[in-house]
Amino acid sequence: MGTFDLKILATNKVFYDGKCKMLVVPALDGELAVMADHQNMVVATTIGDIRFQDDQSDEWHTAVVGIGFVHIANNRVTMLVDTAERPEDIDEVRAREAYERALEQLQQKQSIQEYHVSQASLARAMHRLKKGTRKIVD
Repeated sequence: MGTFDLKILATNKVFYDGKCKMLVVPALDGELAVMADHQNMVVATTIGDIRFQDDQSDEWHTAVVGIGFVHIANNRVTMLVDTAERPEDIDEVRAREAYERALEQLQQKQSIQEYHVSQASLARAMHRLKKGTRKIVD
């Protein structure tokens, strides 16, 4: 199986930079899998899980990412996201507090923009809790 260069950039760090066999990202209309020599494109991504195999093993690496996009060109993939963290790095207490805060914000009278920001915060918190604890949030 061929490889490609993968760089995953979050707003505060370089999450991954190396060779990769396969990448699966949460696109707006479902998951998108990328392999070596993939067609050139730019794809918007949403809050969700990414999975990738590096060139050293057949083991899948996972992460929870925020919104962003993936740029695929010339066997190089660059993923820019607002957040990226491994499931083991998720602080469950902080994620629970963010979940409760987002629920409170959604119950308040807000502008349309504030409502969408609150919805995004809630979705991110729920996803972090689900991945961090392996339990489904109500």
